[in-house]
Amino acid sequence: MLFSSKKLTLPSPKEALPGRHTPMPLTNRHYLSGNTLLAPFPENLERAIFGLGCFWGAERKFWQCEGVYSTAVGYIGGYTPNPTYEELCTGLTGHNEVVFVVYDPAIVSYKKLLQLFWQSHNPTQGMAQGNDKGTQYRSGIYIYNQGQYDEALESKEHYHQQLIKAGFNQAITTEIIPATEFYYAEDMHQQYLAKNPMGYCGLGGLGVAF
Repeated sequence: MLFSSKKLTLPSPKEALPGRHTPMPLTNRHYLSGNTLLAPFPENLERAIFGLGCFWGAERKFWQCEGVYSTAVGYIGGYTPNPTYEELCTGLTGHNEVVFVVYDPAIVSYKKLLQLFWQSHNPTQGMAQGNDKGTQYRSGIYIYNQGQYDEALESKEHYHQQLIKAGFNQAITTEIIPATEFYYAEDMHQQYLAKNPMGYCGLGGLGVAF
């Protein structure tokens, strides 16, 4: 994504920007499906959060997946409340760029979403993804319950073995941690590549099947 931060280490809580109490104004409607971006969601649906680099491209990967009710981009894993995108790019919020996925488990399983996650990016780059450098581009899975945690760990080990078989020896750097508060990004970033089909997206996987 444009204007990426070059900062490659996470800030301490004392270094983090103060942020604000007011959430970002948000149009509560998915640009493509018309479904809601904000809770409450239908009771049969579940939630997942993934960070795999530029959130414009990450969101497109998931909205194209059958069984996904809604997607939204935003920020998680940092200290600054309700950060702006400009603040994120300083490297002083601690947040990661992520996609929030609301899905129907009767149609698409969490395991299938994990498969899409692993195959869609390079999970071995640390604080970077492709040519995008900075803490906001780190690989991450942010889990809501023990079931998601167990499946995420199992999928990580499985994909690690697939990478070794394919000749990739770098360690997976993906963080797998509980989901803290998710902050929605500004309206302009929601479903960005649907609104701007020629927009930049440097997201790409390693070509190794899950």
